Amino acid sequence: MPTKGVGRLQSRPLRVVVIGGGTGLSVLLRGLKHEPVHITAIVTVADDGGSSGRLREEMDMLPPGDIRNVLTALADTEPLMEKVMQYRFSTGTGLAGHNLGNLLLAAMNEITGDFVTAVKTLSGVLAVRGDVLPASTQSIQLKAEMTDGSLVIGESQIPLTGKEIKRVFLDPEDAVPLSEALMAIADADAILIGPGSLYTSILPNLLVRGLFEAITRAQAPKIYICNVMTQPGETDGFSASRHVNVMYDHVDRPFLDTIIVNSAELPTHVLDKYTEKGAAPVRCDLKQLRQLGLNVVAKPLVTFEDGYLRHDAHAVSKQVVSLVKRRRKVLKIEKE
Repeated sequence: MPTKGVGRLQSRPLRVVVIGGGTGLSVLLRGLKHEPVHITAIVTVADDGGSSGRLREEMDMLPPGDIRNVLTALADTEPLMEKVMQYRFSTGTGLAGHNLGNLLLAAMNEITGDFVTAVKTLSGVLAVRGDVLPASTQSIQLKAEMTDGSLVIGESQIPLTGKEIKRVFLDPEDAVPLSEALMAIADADAILIGPGSLYTSILPNLLVRGLFEAITRAQAPKIYICNVMTQPGETDGFSASRHVNVMYDHVDRPFLDTIIVNSAELPTHVLDKYTEKGAAPVRCDLKQLRQLGLNVVAKPLVTFEDGYLRHDAHAVSKQVVSLVKRRRKVLKIEKE
């Protein structure tokens, strides 16, 4: 007969923490919000480009762009409201280039006096399914040391140099994570890393030391969702295992249990478009991944939308939920 603790484990909804930033994270969340799970999205705050960079500098606030994308992805609202959140002004002195959702977060930040409260307030307005948290409430700048010894400052500048990245690091290096993010990680049934830009969306979260320490302490499986395509200026020529090794090199230890990687053959006409931009499919090097001790889930997990390859959010989400349910079942059997 199950213990009371196991009974509670079986009855509560699955709690999934998703860590990252950028377009990839938002795409995944659009699928995951339709699964029977409670989601906590922990989002990078290293962005310094475009509207986010301007608001960060002019209003001394955390960059809102990645947070806005996640709020919109998790929102249970009419399609028109999503268009409002994502609307970007093309004209107007001071307005051109700004995104309306970013301005709403900036206004909420001023009204409430606190960025986390601003995000929670806007989450309520948008009927967001889950919790959205910044990785830290400190102003963080991402820097990169290139293999030629040069230093590049700023998340938006790193992919533009045309140089190979040796390592990225945060300034300040001792950035403090949000306590609510640490609690969500400790209570998670699964911790998802990615998908997203390796150096500029994923690593800025893992380099928040207290956040990564919480990830390593957590009992939940750590699942990395690998990008479908390489990113020019960041991961040129990278295989799936090299993505993993770069993370391990930055945090000085292995920490992943599972990798989800696309195995679908991609149409030539689609690949040609990406080749023109300097991108290529991330190679699923199964042997190397297994040598790293990873459980490898290699399946066709892509779709083609608006001229771009994307993760099939529903297919990936179902894989994640299946993995977590299997693990919960094993825990139940072990404790009976």
